[in-house]
Amino acid sequence: MSNKTRSLDSTAFLVCGLGGLGQYCVMVLKEFGVKVHAIDLVDRDYWDIPDLAEAIDWLTIGDCRQPKILEKAKIQQCRAILLVTSNEQVNIQAAFAARAVNPDVRLIVRSDQQNLNQLLGQRLGNFVAFEATQLPAAAFALAALGGETRGFFNLENQLLRVVRVQIDRHHRWCDRPQLRELNTSTRRVLAHTPNNDSPSKGFYQWERDARIQAGDTVVYIEAIAEKTILGTQSTYTRQVGKWRDLLNWKTLKPILQQFWADTQQTPTQQVVLLSGIMMFVLFLLGALFYKLQYPDTNLQDALNVSLVLILGGYESLFGQRRLPFPVPLWLHLFSIGLTIAGTVFVGILYALLTERVLVSRFQFLKRRPSVPKADHVVLVGFGRVGQRVAKLLQDLKQPLIGIHSATLEANVLPQMPLIVGNLTTTLNRANLTTAKSIIAVTDDEVTNLEIGLMAYAANPTLDLVIRTFDPMFSDNVARLLPHARVMGAYALAAEAFAAAAFGENVLNLFRLNNQTLLVTEYRVELGDTLSGLLLAEVAYGYGVVPILHQRKMQDAKLMPTDDVHLEVGDRLIILATLDGLQRIERRALMARQWFVQVEKALSAEAVFDGGAAIARISGCDIGQARSRMSHLPGLLDYPLYKHQAQRLVSELSKAQVLAHLVRREEG
Repeated sequence: MSNKTRSLDSTAFLVCGLGGLGQYCVMVLKEFGVKVHAIDLVDRDYWDIPDLAEAIDWLTIGDCRQPKILEKAKIQQCRAILLVTSNEQVNIQAAFAARAVNPDVRLIVRSDQQNLNQLLGQRLGNFVAFEATQLPAAAFALAALGGETRGFFNLENQLLRVVRVQIDRHHRWCDRPQLRELNTSTRRVLAHTPNNDSPSKGFYQWERDARIQAGDTVVYIEAIAEKTILGTQSTYTRQVGKWRDLLNWKTLKPILQQFWADTQQTPTQQVVLLSGIMMFVLFLLGALFYKLQYPDTNLQDALNVSLVLILGGYESLFGQRRLPFPVPLWLHLFSIGLTIAGTVFVGILYALLTERVLVSRFQFLKRRPSVPKADHVVLVGFGRVGQRVAKLLQDLKQPLIGIHSATLEANVLPQMPLIVGNLTTTLNRANLTTAKSIIAVTDDEVTNLEIGLMAYAANPTLDLVIRTFDPMFSDNVARLLPHARVMGAYALAAEAFAAAAFGENVLNLFRLNNQTLLVTEYRVELGDTLSGLLLAEVAYGYGVVPILHQRKMQDAKLMPTDDVHLEVGDRLIILATLDGLQRIERRALMARQWFVQVEKALSAEAVFDGGAAIARISGCDIGQARSRMSHLPGLLDYPLYKHQAQRLVSELSKAQVLAHLVRREEG
């Protein structure tokens, strides 16, 4: 989505429903420095979040589905409305009312009805929907793994993961490369923490030329493979979605080859497919032969005769002692063959259906796998969040056991071991003493705490992940269990809702170094806060990491270079903290405090190449760059960001131009 520069003083945001999620949304929006209006059904004397009353600029009590209440809440002055009550029906009804009162307001709706959300988006426009309980599922799953992976998501059929690695003396990077050498076409460094230092909050607070030592921590994002998890479709299924490609035989041929390869695992399907093709050909041939032999017969009758024969109707046409009409011997024999082929095909079809019925019955009766013995994750609670977390862990090939108070349907996570019964009394059957971690994600935070305490008593080395809702309760649990990861589901989701209110399309989120990172998509529009900037300016000026760039009618590029100029219509996906999104919203570029002093060019060719490097990396006019290179030594009077300036010095050195950095405080 685009993000246009607006006057924040005259723009307000309306939050409807001040439950747990709504309260967090108010506080996150307030961090952007905007006015926040709110609607709640009842007037409360107590809020879960302290100082919430002071954060709300205009509070209206009433039903957000009523146009008069929306008008009273000054929706006409609002840029976006966040409909985050706990009732999806109320949220959707209020979305229609809000659109009627303010046709331009952006609608952010809490809803899990994916198909309905898509239809509403087409109908209402400027509409986005999230399910608050499912957004943080990946964060819960990753917290339990305790490994190097800190986040993962899919872009353009590529799996990207964020990795935090502790360097030891045997690591391949130890004492060898400089940090800048780790940046490749598939990898970007996000953070570097020297041994015993505290992790930084920003992305570019590391030195490009620093060497990696034992004990250091490196965080990076990399593209590791073609999309293979999280709802993968087969290659031919994805390609068939591009219906225009089917007109091209070069595209169609590999699709058919892939489809045939996929069916090799089920030979019965191949037999049915070939038989079906053969029967269709024979059906057309039969109609054609009867039409040619009897020209007075219309096409419909010819097709009918062929269909009767193929369905075993030979007796209906030729069962009499004398044939009702003259039939040539060759056509008579063909009719017999057509009936026999049809009978065989129907038998094959019945056999396939019988096989499917038996397989389904056996799958229904199939028992779940046994409980893992060691190094497994124990997952307690199988609501929507629990099922999503389980699916993610299975995709990551993590041994898993579930504990639930009731039996799950046979088709729900059939490959997962499951213990059914009272959540607290069945814990001892989950091999806690040898487990890796436990995730308590029931809808009752008190139960989650009880499970966490019991698990800690059974195995103090167990990694604990506890889902909470109330912020004060979360703080108390964190103090009681300082080694546990206490994660507020609404606190995580609220940042995605707030970011979406400003026009951003939040694709994913996860936690890193005690802060939330959001994978956010932009469409560059004329006059917005991204148009005309270099990616270097976007990255270092706003403190975000561009991970995908796409021009109109061109293929998307992962890990784009800093030298790309953003144009209207470009698509850009970034990795950002909430602070980075705030900077983009306000066009609050950080100050450029670095300059490049060019001393000497070692040849005439170096003068030419040096000017090209200056124009490409700094974004200045090529004529200005050529002029500076013709008057050496001299200072480039174009301020740069540190990483940008260091890269320019490095590129000038490759072009045989001597240069160094100069820092000057602006103003």
